[in-house]
Amino acid sequence: MVAFICSILILIGVVAITVRVGKKRPVGAPLTWGEAMAAGTFAFFGMFVAYGLVPHLWLTWADSELKWRPDVLLSEYEIRPGFSLTILNPQEKGGAVPMTITMQTIRDLLAVLIYVGLLVGQVALWSWWQNRGKKPSTGLVTSDYGRPLVRKA
Repeated sequence: MVAFICSILILIGVVAITVRVGKKRPVGAPLTWGEAMAAGTFAFFGMFVAYGLVPHLWLTWADSELKWRPDVLLSEYEIRPGFSLTILNPQEKGGAVPMTITMQTIRDLLAVLIYVGLLVGQVALWSWWQNRGKKPSTGLVTSDYGRPLVRKA
């Protein structure tokens, strides 16, 4: 659990550094070769943490400490002592649910949700980076010098 939480904190730090640099750096400023190499290495590190470390440590934590294995059914898993989801018993055990759901299935579903959430976050961060410094359009046609071509009434 500690490793999983630390990996999430590292990922939050990477995003915070990216946002801080994006707000501080002027739009369109030229990059030196060294800055480009450092930025590329930083981006690779961020994607390694996001798509490699965080999901791996989630799966490791779920397998080891949470014991979400294929032999543990969702209906038999105790959320806390004395409280389980017996309403989700499969039909083979006399319940109403037509399928057997194991805790490994829930673990893998959460891993997929982690990947999808990180992908959406990455696309949102790219979009923010590309659109930083752009002013919202007023809807008026302007000249090359930025003055409106039509008078306001």
